[in-house]
Amino acid sequence: MSVSFQINGKAVTAKAEGDTPLLWVIRDELGMTGTKFGCGAGLCGACTIHVDGKPVRSCQTQTSNVAGKNVATVESLSKNNTHPLQAAWVKHDVPQCGYCQSGQLMSAAALLASNKNPSDADIDAAMSGNICRCGTYSRIKAAIKDAASTMNKA
Repeated sequence: MSVSFQINGKAVTAKAEGDTPLLWVIRDELGMTGTKFGCGAGLCGACTIHVDGKPVRSCQTQTSNVAGKNVATVESLSKNNTHPLQAAWVKHDVPQCGYCQSGQLMSAAALLASNKNPSDADIDAAMSGNICRCGTYSRIKAAIKDAASTMNKA
């Protein structure tokens, strides 16, 4: 079976069974390894991507469900880490082990796309499905606020 969709602005046709988790198509077939496998049950958020602008767990999204849709992975933010979220992540020393970061960034990007000036409660709600085993939650929140400020000035 093949499924055609856009990924990071590029048209692709994946050769996979329709029930194959999109995560494996992204990583194994398309070679985009920024999206991580965490729990495989959609609970940790490490595999978060956007489908038509909405954050979803790629480990729980069947490839057939993205036919004709726009998919964005962490690689879509910027080629050289200049996206305001990526810059804020570095500025606030967010990553430790770094494993959850692509999912954290994609959840944060979805939040800022829909809410230009999120409150602490907004950030907590939007990021609640992303687990950081290193516990950098306060730095994540500070980085999101910093990126929002930068994006609002642009």
